[in-house]
Amino acid sequence: MWNPQAAAPPSVQPTTADEIRTLWIGDLQYWMDENFLYGCFAHTGEMVSAKVIRNKQTGQVEGYGFIEFASHAAAERVLQTFNNAPIPSFPDQLFRLNWASLSSGDKRDDSPDYTIFVGDLAADVTDYILLETFRASYPSVKGAKVVIDRVTGRTKGYGFVRFSDESEQIRAMTEMNGVPCSTRPMRIGPAASKKGVTGQRDSYQSSAAGVTTDNDPNNTTVFVGGLDASVTDDHLKNVFSQYGEIVHVKIPAGKRCGFVQFSEKSCAEEALRMLNGVQLGGTTVRLSWGRSPSNKQSGDPSQFYYGGYGQGQEQYGYTMPQDPNAYYGGYSGGGYSGGYQQTPQAGQQPPQQPPQQQQVGFSY
Repeated sequence: MWNPQAAAPPSVQPTTADEIRTLWIGDLQYWMDENFLYGCFAHTGEMVSAKVIRNKQTGQVEGYGFIEFASHAAAERVLQTFNNAPIPSFPDQLFRLNWASLSSGDKRDDSPDYTIFVGDLAADVTDYILLETFRASYPSVKGAKVVIDRVTGRTKGYGFVRFSDESEQIRAMTEMNGVPCSTRPMRIGPAASKKGVTGQRDSYQSSAAGVTTDNDPNNTTVFVGGLDASVTDDHLKNVFSQYGEIVHVKIPAGKRCGFVQFSEKSCAEEALRMLNGVQLGGTTVRLSWGRSPSNKQSGDPSQFYYGGYGQGQEQYGYTMPQDPNAYYGGYSGGGYSGGYQQTPQAGQQPPQQPPQQQQVGFSY
C-alpha cells in the first residue's frame, strides 16, 4: 500500500503559475483518504504525493485535498482529463479539480454551500444512500452526511445534504419533505449554509473576532439572533450538535432568537467560530455568548435572556417581553497542507454590551 508519508513535499514553493504542479481536489467523501487518491491517479505515472485535509479537532475529512505531480504539464493533463469526469467505481460522483493557488496554508472549500437538514432517517441510511436519494433529482448536490453517534457508532437519525445551486436547495426542502428514504419518510428543514469566500460570512469577520473571549470558564451558552420563523428547536439542535454535545436548546415562543447550551465550553467556542454569519432557514444568523447560569443574577435579567443584545433587539424584529419571568435564561429545564489553498471558483457595528459582558458580535 502506498505510504503518503514517504512522499516528500516540494522543497521549493512555486513562484509563478507556470511552476504550479499541485491540484486542488474537492467534494471528497469522509472515507476518501490519501490511498484512495493514489488509486485514482497513480496510473498517470507522474503523481508525487497526496494530502487530504482533516479537521484538526475531529480528524474528519474536510471535503478537499491536494495532489502533487512531477511537473506542471503532468498536472495540467490530469486537470484537463479528469475534471468533471466520473470517479472510477462511483460513476455518479464526479472529480472536482482545480489548480492550487500560490498562497500558503490550508483553506476550506469556500465555494457556495446551500444545505438542508434531513431528519427521521432509518437506521440503515448511509451517506451514499442519502446522497443518491437527492442526486437523482437535483444535479447540484455536492455531498451528504449522516450524523453518527460517537459513543455507539450508530446513526442519530438525521443528516445534511449540500447543494451548489440555491434554487435546487429551496425546491428540495418542499419536494423531498415526506419522501421515503429506505424505509421511512424524510423530514426536511433548513440548515446552516455558506455563501462563499466573498459572501455574507465575511461581513461578520470583525464581530466574529471576539466570539471566543468570554472570560467565564463555565459559560457554555450560545445566543443565536436573527432566526427565521421556520427554524424550530430541533432544527437548531441538529445544526449545532455537529460541534459537540448539546445540553439544551430553546427558541422562546414568538421570538426570532434562541439559545444553545453545550456540555463543554470548547464546543460552544467552535460553534461560535463556525456558525456566526451563516444562513439558517433563509436568514443570516448572528451569534454571541449567552449569559452563563453563574452570572444570571447580575445585571439586567433581560441581558441574560438576550445574551447581551438587550439594546439591539430591533435588529431581529422582536420586542422585549414585559414580564422578566418570561425570559429564558439558565436552562433550568435542561438537564479541505502542502502549502497550497484552493483557487476560488468562477459593517454593521455590534450593539452596545453591558459592563460585565464581553463584546462579541458562521461545512460537513
